Amino acid sequence: MNHVPDDPIRPEDTVLILLAAGRSQRFGDVGSKLTEPFLNRPLGLHVAVALESLPFKERLAIVDGDRLDYRPYGFTQIHNDDPGEGMSRSVRLGVARAKEAGARAVMIALADMPRVTATHIQRVFDAADGGLTVVASSDGCAPMPPVLFGADHFDFLLTLTGEAGAKDLVEGGRHVITSPAELIDVDTREQLDRLRELVHAPEALTRAGARRSD
Repeated sequence: MNHVPDDPIRPEDTVLILLAAGRSQRFGDVGSKLTEPFLNRPLGLHVAVALESLPFKERLAIVDGDRLDYRPYGFTQIHNDDPGEGMSRSVRLGVARAKEAGARAVMIALADMPRVTATHIQRVFDAADGGLTVVASSDGCAPMPPVLFGADHFDFLLTLTGEAGAKDLVEGGRHVITSPAELIDVDTREQLDRLRELVHAPEALTRAGARRSD
C-alpha cells in the first residue's frame, strides 16, 4: 500500500524554540559566548534575525538571564533557572509551552549557530510529514540542529534529561543536507575566531591578540 502523507506541517503550525541558555564552559570566562561580537551583531542574535521572515506560530527564546534581548525579534523569553541541568531542560520548557499552544510541531534551533538561513529551514519543512515528523539538518556526515519534531513526539521530548537529548530519535529521522559552513556550532573561542576569518568579519581584525600590520 502506498504511503499517504499527512497534511504538510508549515511554519504557521510550528513553535520555534531557540536554545539560548547555557554556561559557555568551553568558551572561557566571558559570561556568555552569545554576546560576543560577530559581523557587528552579538553572536546569539544572528539566528533570530535570519528567521524573521518565517511566520512561526510562536517564537520562544529559552534564556538564563537578560544578557540578550530577543523580544524585538518577536520572541517570548522563557527563563531557564537551572541551565546546569543540561540542554534538555530548555527543550522541556519550550515543548511544554508549544503543547499548551496546540502546535503541530516544534523547530529546535541553537543560538550559537549563527549561519543558519531561512532557506535551509524551509527545506526542512518541505521534508516534514505529519505528527511523526523528525527532520534534522546535516552537514553530510551527521544530523544536528535545527531539528523539526512533530507533535506526536512532544511527550517523549518532555521526558528528556541531561545533555544526551533525542539523539536516537534524530538519527532515525530524515536529514536535510546543507553546507557545513551553514551549520557551524560555536563552542570555543578558537571556533569563533576561525569563523570570523572565514567570513572576513571585521572582528577578525580587531580581536585581542590579532596580528596588526604596521
